[in-house]
Amino acid sequence: MLGNNHTIITEFLLLGFLNLHSFKILLFTVFLVTSIMTFSSNLLIIALVSTSLPLHSPMYVFLAHLSLSDILLTMVIVPNMLRLIWGEGGTMSVAGCISQLHFFSCSVATESLLLTVMSYDRYLAICHPLRYTTIMNFKLRLQLVIWSWLLGLVAALLLILPISQLQFCVPNVIDHFFCDFAPLLKHSCSDTSFLEMEIFVLTFPLSFLPFAFIILTYVCIFLTILRIPSTTGRQKAFSTCSSHITVVCTYYGTLIIIYVVPSRGHTFNINKVLSLLYTVVTPFFNPIIYSLRNELIGEALRNKFQYSTDFWHERRGR
Repeated sequence: MLGNNHTIITEFLLLGFLNLHSFKILLFTVFLVTSIMTFSSNLLIIALVSTSLPLHSPMYVFLAHLSLSDILLTMVIVPNMLRLIWGEGGTMSVAGCISQLHFFSCSVATESLLLTVMSYDRYLAICHPLRYTTIMNFKLRLQLVIWSWLLGLVAALLLILPISQLQFCVPNVIDHFFCDFAPLLKHSCSDTSFLEMEIFVLTFPLSFLPFAFIILTYVCIFLTILRIPSTTGRQKAFSTCSSHITVVCTYYGTLIIIYVVPSRGHTFNINKVLSLLYTVVTPFFNPIIYSLRNELIGEALRNKFQYSTDFWHERRGR
């Protein structure tokens, strides 16, 4: 006990989507199917890139790591979200909340950096094709991947370590489907002013600056595409790039609104909807936009399917 209304708590009650309990079965089914498809498609991309020699170029290596980040994000958020939907709310220990927030922060920060790396790779490939192989060599590719994961992990630790030192008091009800920064800080009976500033200082370079860099690279890419003499080539390039930039804007836009822009006036219901965009929707669409529409990915998938079919027929013929 810390005094009146300051009882230290050991667990939180997460409400999830309690206000939509009438649609419980529909929500559960939609999110379950979406998560299965997200996990399967991203795992498929990782398997194809790992086993197909034509997909060992930098672009597809970065795609594989993006898929790995999406799998981590999905597995951290969705299973517990499904539990909350089915049980119309549920409890989670303080330690469990902080652990979930750590892996969530790590995957989000890493994905932001990987998207930035991928935009730089596309910029080099389209705007400087003659120097692409020289610049994007194996050493740089390896460094970009390692630094993306390492900086994501470090950023998560810098945020989580101070949060793990906080004390949390009643009421212990969190109106959200996962343990995010804002609801956790709201339920802390410790001084969080410095931590709130630290969150802003860390999330700004991990959201706004990469987003600005990506927009700049795509402006250069679009200007280069406009100089393509073939109308069909321009249309194909614009179609691919516009799909990419739509996903990027959705992802970074929600991150900036939630974590960088002051949240006064935001209701937790609005934050839930925005959070769904980058925790569920983006990992679901990334494989479709970035990979499954790609000709080399499709060819590798057909080759694997044909190999499996031939192998099965050969075994049955013995």
